[in-house]
Amino acid sequence: MRTACSLALAALAALANFAPTVLAQNAEQLQISAFAISLGTTATGASAMVDMQITNWSTAAERARLIDTMIQKGPDAALRELQKLPVKGRFRLPSLMGPDPSQLRLGHDIRYAFQTPLEDGGRRIIVITDRYIGFREARNQPRTVDYPFTLMELRVNARGEGTGKASVATRITFDKKNQKIELENWSSEPVRLNEVKVSPKK
Repeated sequence: MRTACSLALAALAALANFAPTVLAQNAEQLQISAFAISLGTTATGASAMVDMQITNWSTAAERARLIDTMIQKGPDAALRELQKLPVKGRFRLPSLMGPDPSQLRLGHDIRYAFQTPLEDGGRRIIVITDRYIGFREARNQPRTVDYPFTLMELRVNARGEGTGKASVATRITFDKKNQKIELENWSSEPVRLNEVKVSPKK
């Protein structure tokens, strides 16, 4: 499933012309919790608690470099650029049951975190991680290895409460003909994030 430029640019925290409206990317550290429900064609209805910590924020230069790399050199180069960025926090599913080949209980490093203000005094938070690919998946080279990103978008009010969505196993492409950045989601639909709560990290 592909979405057009507006969602994709939101997932990448917007291009430089949106810079005047962004929140200060300062040293504010956040603790985030949510309840994730899979809406996709794989593991439909599966749910788990999400625990996320943001300890640092991406700079405007990092944002521009990541987007420019993706547009000019493609998703493989963008993945390498993402992996070179300093760690911005940690994302994990501590209550996940059953097999965990992607090591979600242990968690993944957050490589990109950016926030922009909303009209109601709230904020939109964008998080990108490079999806863990285990030994078996790397060895067998299924189609999922072409989907190395996980993107999360959270929208919360001034009290830090809201909802969000996550696009797990995502491929980012650039449609040169229509000049659009697109997302292709392996599972056909995003993961819904309910009961999102954002608070200062203790």
